[in-house]
Parts: sequence; C-alpha cells; structure tokens
Amino acid sequence: MTEQKKEHLKKVLKPVHLWAIAVGLVISGEYFGWNLGWSVAGTIGFLIATLAVTVMYVTFIFSYTELTTSIPHAGGAFAYAYRSMGPIAGLIAGYATLVDFLFATPAIAFALGSYLHFLYSSIPVLQSAMAFNLLFMAINIWGIRESATFSVFITLLAVAELLLFMGIISPHFKMSNYLNHPMPFGMSGIFAALPFAVWFYLAIEGVAMVAEEVKEPKQNIPKGYLYGLGTLMFLALGVMILTGGISDWRKLSNLDYPLPEAIGIVLGKSNGLTKIFASIGLFGLIASFHGTILASSRQVYAMARSSYLPGFLSVVNHRFKTPHWAIIAGGVVSFIALYTGTTAQIIIISVMGAVLMYMLSMVSLFILRRKEPDLERPFASPFYPYFPAIALILSILCLVAIIYYNWLLTLIFLGGLIATVLIFVLMGKHKVKISDDVLLEKAAVITETE
Repeated sequence: MTEQKKEHLKKVLKPVHLWAIAVGLVISGEYFGWNLGWSVAGTIGFLIATLAVTVMYVTFIFSYTELTTSIPHAGGAFAYAYRSMGPIAGLIAGYATLVDFLFATPAIAFALGSYLHFLYSSIPVLQSAMAFNLLFMAINIWGIRESATFSVFITLLAVAELLLFMGIISPHFKMSNYLNHPMPFGMSGIFAALPFAVWFYLAIEGVAMVAEEVKEPKQNIPKGYLYGLGTLMFLALGVMILTGGISDWRKLSNLDYPLPEAIGIVLGKSNGLTKIFASIGLFGLIASFHGTILASSRQVYAMARSSYLPGFLSVVNHRFKTPHWAIIAGGVVSFIALYTGTTAQIIIISVMGAVLMYMLSMVSLFILRRKEPDLERPFASPFYPYFPAIALILSILCLVAIIYYNWLLTLIFLGGLIATVLIFVLMGKHKVKISDDVLLEKAAVITETE
C-alpha cells in the first residue's frame, strides 16, 4: 500500500547559521527598547536589573539547551511542557511562546519605521513598518536555506556596526554623565526596569524553533546557543554603559532610535557619518525582524501540526519547504498589533510571554529529569539543579514585577490565555493524544526530504 509522501522541513542548518539566528533574533534589543529602562530606573538601577537578567539568561540557556537537544522539536517549550506535564501545560507554554515572538515582531517593525523616519522625515513610521512586514514574510516563505544565509550576512553587519558604534562613542564617555541621577526611583525602579532588561536577550530561545532543520542537532545546537549568548552579553553591556556616559542619558530614554541620536550628540546631527550610521543601523533591526518571523512561524507550524491550531497552518510549501500559511498568519497578528499598540506596550506583552515560557521550561526540565531519567541528554545542564532553579526563581521575579507595574497589559495577556484554554477544553482537545511522532518518540526525528 502506497502512501502519499508528506512534505517535511529540511535539515540544512549548521552552527554558523544557528549563531546567526541566535544573535540575529536578539540583536535589535541592543538597538532600541532597552533605553526605556532608563526612564523608570536610571543608569545604575537599570544596570543592576540588566545584570540580574543576564544571570537569568546564562542559567536559563545552559538549562534550556538540555531540553532542545533532548527533544529537537519545532514547538520548543510547547513540546517540552506537553511531554512533561500534558496537553493543558503544553497549550499554556505554546501560547506564551507565540505571544513572545508574535509581539516581538511588530515592536521591531515600529523601530524600523522610526529609523527610516529619522533618516527621511517624509516617510511615515506605520506604513514603512507594514512594508517591512510584507517583505520579510516573502523572504521567509522563499526558503530556510536562503533565509539562514541571509541571517548570517545581515547579523555580521549588525554586529560590526555595534562594534563601530562603541568605538566612536567610547572616547566621549564620562563617568560623571553615567552616574548623574543613577537611581531616581530607588529599588522600585529596578523591578520596573526588568522587562526592558529582558529585551536585551529576548528571543534567543527561538533557536529551538528551527531544531528540526539543523544538521546533527545534538552537537550543533549547544554551539549556536552558547556562542550567541556570549556575543550578546558583550554587546548589551558595552552599548548600554557607553551610551549612558556620553551626555545626559535622559535625552535618550524615551526614543525608538537611541543609537543614531547618540551618534548625533557625539558627532553632530549634520555630520554625514550620523546619517550613514542610522542607515546601517537598519541591519540590526532587520536581522531580528527576520529572525522573529522565522521563529514565530515554526511555533505556529508545530502547534498546528499537533492539532492545537487549525491544520492548514501546518502545511509545508511543496516548492520552498517552508510553512507558508504559518508565516502569513504571524504577519496578520503583527499588522493588528502595529495598528493598536505602542512600542513599550508591545515589548512588555512580548516579555510577559517569554518569561512565562521560561518558567514552564524550567519546570519541564525538573519533571523530565524525574519522569524520564533514561532520556538521552546529549547536553546536560551544568550545575543541576542549581542553574535551572536560579533561572526559575529569577523568571518568577521578573513576571511578578511585570504584573505589578502593568496591570492592564496583564489583564489583556491573561484574558487571551483564559479564552484560549476554554476554547481548547470545550473542543475536547485536551482529551486527544497528539499524533506527533517527533514529540512522542525520539526515534522518529524528521529527516530531510530531498
């Protein structure tokens, strides 16, 4: 009996692609968004928040890599929570991950529009953000190999530009500027700044979404994560500290384009290099924008393949071997968010989803260690159980701080989650064991379709 051949994702990604995806997903966080933390905490207050979040991400990534290599599934945290705690937990983790990536995309689109508006004031922010959305949906539909190659190129340019930025402004750094009004809101400001510190690293976990498209995932995924995290730590702390010391940091604390403005302060806004830098600055935003579309579409694809979302979203394009309907669906969500929210609001909702997903992932790790002690773990979390415990505690602290300072956005987030769970239960999905061999059996990892 002959069965029709089912289209699967292609295994083509190498360590350099994973590094580029990891850094590319996150690097826009060095270009904008983080400076909003200054407005609620001051320079030193935000530095403390950033160091705490950096510890959270170091411990989280070392622990999360165990899950990613043990269960190389495009669903990421959704797959881990389902396997460890069942369908409802899987749904909550999937919802959190979708919010994380689907809302990061329009936040970056806003920044892209703002950078273009900084360069050419006649170009409206919203319309250019929409145009970028359509363009990069098309690039992602084109193919994973082409998308990954583009990621390597654009990420290298983005990293080079940040290094150039630090080189230009570092001679103008003054500690007196950096220590001016260091903690205007005291300890409370540190907690209020946590979501903006998370923005420095948010989305690095998106490497898990392309796990099924990686060659030799057990060896290559840890390399992509760890090299990417090291790169981002250096860039985040360097950009934040140096920028805070060139002038009165309050001039930059509420902008969507802090780096071009900082160059303008140092060199003068009429200087040709200021415009050139702002133009090149689009590369970093484009790298993350492209990466978040890639990661969010794989999450939609994985949940649809497991019957948690409409089945057509799991269709893989015959020609390009990409989940084109999942990419389009993510684009629709991005368009809606662009029309209805501000940059700060979208960032906070995205971070809320991310932090909840981190918590569920660490709980999944603890449960799987007890529930499946014989599960093959090519990369075991170092210093277990301390690393995942630290990541879990700091994630809980971040979530509590976000809820305390953002009640309305929390209600929106929880309202969406409650509605999703109710629909899921009323449809009886929680009683159906998903028919996803990749999730349930290690032996059934998808291989490349020629």
